[in-house]
Amino acid sequence: MNNDMNDDPPDDAPGTAPDEEADDLETVEDLGSDVEVDSDLEIDEEIAEDDLLGGLVIDSTEEIEVPERLVDQVIGQEEAREIIIKAAKQRRHVMMIGSPGTGKSMLAKAMSQLLPQEDLQDVLVYPNPDDDNEPKVRTVPAGKGDQIVDAHREEADKRNRMRSIVMWIAIAAILAYTILSGASLLLGLLAAGVIWFIFRTLGRGSDAMVPNLLVNNGDQRVAPFEDATGAHAGALLGDVRHDPFQSGGMGTPSHERVEPGSIHQSNKGVLFLDEINTLDIQTQQKLMTAIQEGEFSITGQSERSSGAMVQTEPVPCDFIMVAAGNLDAMENMHPALRNRIKGYGYEVYMEDTIEDTPEMRRKYARFVAQEVERDGRLPHFTDDALEELILEAKRRSGRKNHLTLHFRTLGGLVRVAGDIARAEDREFTTRDDVLRAKDRSRSIEQQLADDYIERRKDYELQVNEGGVEGRVNGLAVMGEDSGIMLPVMAEIAPAQGGGQVIATGQLKEMAEESVQNVSAIIKKFSDVDLSEKDIHIQFVQAGEGGVDGDSASITVATAVISALENIPVDQSVAMTGSLSVRGDVLPIGGVTHKIEAAAKAGCTKVIIPEANEQDVMIEEEYEEMIEIIPCANISEVLDVALMGEPKKDSLVDRLKSITGTTFDQSTVGSNPSVQ
Repeated sequence: MNNDMNDDPPDDAPGTAPDEEADDLETVEDLGSDVEVDSDLEIDEEIAEDDLLGGLVIDSTEEIEVPERLVDQVIGQEEAREIIIKAAKQRRHVMMIGSPGTGKSMLAKAMSQLLPQEDLQDVLVYPNPDDDNEPKVRTVPAGKGDQIVDAHREEADKRNRMRSIVMWIAIAAILAYTILSGASLLLGLLAAGVIWFIFRTLGRGSDAMVPNLLVNNGDQRVAPFEDATGAHAGALLGDVRHDPFQSGGMGTPSHERVEPGSIHQSNKGVLFLDEINTLDIQTQQKLMTAIQEGEFSITGQSERSSGAMVQTEPVPCDFIMVAAGNLDAMENMHPALRNRIKGYGYEVYMEDTIEDTPEMRRKYARFVAQEVERDGRLPHFTDDALEELILEAKRRSGRKNHLTLHFRTLGGLVRVAGDIARAEDREFTTRDDVLRAKDRSRSIEQQLADDYIERRKDYELQVNEGGVEGRVNGLAVMGEDSGIMLPVMAEIAPAQGGGQVIATGQLKEMAEESVQNVSAIIKKFSDVDLSEKDIHIQFVQAGEGGVDGDSASITVATAVISALENIPVDQSVAMTGSLSVRGDVLPIGGVTHKIEAAAKAGCTKVIIPEANEQDVMIEEEYEEMIEIIPCANISEVLDVALMGEPKKDSLVDRLKSITGTTFDQSTVGSNPSVQ
């Protein structure tokens, strides 16, 4: 973020509003950065710290008042919220980077509500008598455009009525003369037809003088908000419709074929572009021109545009751009466009989680009330249903003492639970409805994972008891929230040339590196001459997606060591964890989902990194099914996973002497692997 972000914009900065208009906007403090749930509701401060509702004493969300403005409904993204308010006041562009569903579009829409309505304009396009291919553009205050078009149309209608009267009088005179003079009736009808055609042609010319109301803000109660995400060039920048009857004066006048783009419709408002990196470079360059100039001519942008080279005079597009995307959005973004945003605006990163506090839990209760009110058809949620939703928010955060900020998926769960209650015609949505909704709203990945586990049971590919040499039950994540058990097998064979490690299962780059890290540990402790051995590692049924991430490191190490030493691995144990070249077990992501996958697969123990112990938030149904064993070092992992006491104990003692804990497990791994 540039150093001058808090300074007032220079007078000549593009898109800058007059100071007096900016001063009329409410400040961050006026809008209430710490928006209360409802000052009238009772809060029990004595139980607030441990209570899932933060001490909020309610029977249902019906008692919670929802703020009117979107900016007051934003939860968790306080920094982004304050930046949006500042950007609205100073008319600055904003780029928001973060995961989908964290509130980027909601903040952009909230920004439009903070902009002054009195600045809005209507845009009219007039025919150009000197050059039909360059229509003229005029801006008027919002609401005046309709009046101007109506006045022109009324005038055109008057002329057409007079012309019609004259035309019918002329036709009647010709027909009367033909009949009275005894002239050829056919000749009279032909003359009448010529008169009709001439007057009709003149009438089209009169209609063509009526201006085209390109942008109509007459009914706008707030500044425009245009979501141009995924829009093609014509929809974003404006276009000119194709007319097959362009020649011979039979076609639609060029000014009537002009179509506004999102940049023109968002004039004096907000243009929201999510996944901005999906725009091609040429379109991004034109967008940058529109930002710089505050106006942009409309011409043919698509293959179905007008064949004639129609190009209007510059059309106003003084918008505030809110660009959004994931982290990769910055890679394919035009450098000059991003520089423009940084130079005249703000960049903000959207958080995925927020610290779990009583105040935040109360705001999550308000979030549910907001979703119910926004939908308009859902029954309100009881207090126990709210508690279950807040528990799910804790669980989805993947971090101890945090709540998820992925509100789109959480809102989806609210709607599914409400739909269940509504289908049964109940007054309120209960905890049981939320539990049923959690099962119904499983992601595609979770449904596939559950189906995969069941199929493997049918074909006896899953082993969860006894001991097997060189086979370990590893754990992985499909998508973002779906755990699955992924066996890893190892075999030692004589080398045909120099010894090497051969891994199969469509390993991706990070997984390949983790295999190499494991081989470093094996070479250090093993008495076997590995230069004469090939180590074969197979990720069983890894699927088309292959294996990514390094969370299978301890699984690979255990399988290889078991195969080298001919010591069986306890198949009732599953494991996940990354591994350093010195033998430390490092933290990983998705630990909760992996533990639940192990429980579903029938394992009774699961090994996880010690550093991830605080992140475990499994469902109640799995707590009695599986024992969670945190480990800090590979020797601890082997002590739990291997069978055959005398041989195992000797191996573990030998490993302890050459590996040690290098890291402080309380601080290690602030950025764990996603797998």
